[in-house]
Amino acid sequence: MRVTVAGAGIVGLSCAYRLAEAGHETTVVAAAPPGETTSAVAGGVLYPPVRRPDERIVRWTAETLAVLRGQHAPGVRFRRGRVLLPPGAPDPAWLPAMADPVRDGDRLEFTTALVDTPVYLDWLLDRVRALGVRVEYRPLTSLAGLGPVVNAAGLAAGRLAGDASMVPVGGQVVHLTDPGLPEFAVDETGPGVAYVIPHGTHVVCGGTEEPGRGDTDPNPGVTADIVRRCRELEPRLEGARVLRSVVGLRPFRREVRLERDGDVVHCYGHGGSGITLAWGCAADVADLLSAP
Repeated sequence: MRVTVAGAGIVGLSCAYRLAEAGHETTVVAAAPPGETTSAVAGGVLYPPVRRPDERIVRWTAETLAVLRGQHAPGVRFRRGRVLLPPGAPDPAWLPAMADPVRDGDRLEFTTALVDTPVYLDWLLDRVRALGVRVEYRPLTSLAGLGPVVNAAGLAAGRLAGDASMVPVGGQVVHLTDPGLPEFAVDETGPGVAYVIPHGTHVVCGGTEEPGRGDTDPNPGVTADIVRRCRELEPRLEGARVLRSVVGLRPFRREVRLERDGDVVHCYGHGGSGITLAWGCAADVADLLSAP
């Protein structure tokens, strides 16, 4: 079967990989290369947001972790870390998907994947091409006439599907030099989330959640606030040098849309969890397209 995948972010490339692996003649069409997608801005710690009440999330997360463990891909390291929950918060539903989870009061510790997303996306693009997938960079204004197609175009997927429930949620992060941090840290106790995700060459510090944001210009005041909060969370960053600030627009929807509608399989609305859910979703997409 000839299949088109709309989108070259982490979800689109994972879907293209699974489809080509299943024997489909696959073409990826995207407005920009992977390094220019929102996926490339992601902090890259693999666990889903606590607030997403979707039973599929646990299965998708477990599948993605299993794939990453088996790939031994550049840019992926498994590290232990901590998540600080709001006082009295219950265990998140996804916790069993993590390796060796331990709870001490409102502090969770577990092992998960840290993904340096630009490095991993470059590797994944090479692997997809090695499977014979064609990659074309051009804007899509419609899914009509493409035949069987996977709508994994991130923020543009809502427009292509006529889905007004998709909204951009801006997220600014700051890259600092990595002083050799052995673990990640996330603080969910405040009005916003602070996180410190080390990747060896740099640390991704965040972040912000700005529903409806339409630009990707970093705000210097926000940069300073992120650095302050992350140094409070991880004091070893005190002498770390600021390298850059970047902004991504997360493709948010109340629930991930993954379903088949005729010749179209929709796979979008992952918000900031594309890295976490990509391989689990890709398996479902391949199953849907293979079904009679």
